[in-house]
Amino acid sequence: MASVDVCYLRNAAGLYGEGLGYATPESAGMDLRACFDEDEIIIRPGERAEVPSGVSVEPRVPGVAGFIYSRSGLGAVKGLVVAQGVGVVDADYRGEIVVWLLNTSDRPILVERGERVAQLVFQPVCRLEPRTVESLSETTRGSGGFGHTGRA
Repeated sequence: MASVDVCYLRNAAGLYGEGLGYATPESAGMDLRACFDEDEIIIRPGERAEVPSGVSVEPRVPGVAGFIYSRSGLGAVKGLVVAQGVGVVDADYRGEIVVWLLNTSDRPILVERGERVAQLVFQPVCRLEPRTVESLSETTRGSGGFGHTGRA
């Protein structure tokens, strides 16, 4: 089985119990936890907050990177989502994973130290070499923009 090396920072190991891992045998992502110095923070409506995870990682599989996704319960129920949509953890990044959360609700949201705030999913990455050309091939869609196809 492929593996990822995990380094626990700032006494984060206690927050992760047996370590960073999957909640169930079929989970796609590993839960990242809030690892800030305070007991809790409040994220007001429309505000973003920097939430350190207390971990850094090194994927042991070439061509794989980490992607940070919102937890469905936090996003759908509370309105707390990963601020940039999806965060990218490049395979050669060795710093602490920091999750930027955005409160999309109309009320303040309390985040407690140790709370699961996002999930880390490892996925293959396809790197393509840019090649300058004079034009691109024709398609049925062409250069039509957003909504151009008229399909919902």
